[in-house]
Amino acid sequence: MGRLPVKLIAPITEWKPTYAQSFWHIPIEPDNLNNLQKTSAIDALQLRGMDIQRFVHRLGRVSSSTMEEIAAAIAMIVEYQ
Repeated sequence: MGRLPVKLIAPITEWKPTYAQSFWHIPIEPDNLNNLQKTSAIDALQLRGMDIQRFVHRLGRVSSSTMEEIAAAIAMIVEYQ
């Protein structure tokens, strides 16, 4: 079928203490790698497919350990064994 020009993205939102109770909210602290201004949460439950043409420039990156946490949260959401 060919490769679709789509990437899965998870939105980042401001951290709220109630998020600590849900496994799909991954906390992320601001640093020079991610360029965030405040403590935030990656919401793995709200994954979306987006056309890669919408990605104009990179705002920041997350560490490999944070990516592993995101992958683990997604696996739990879809009940991957």
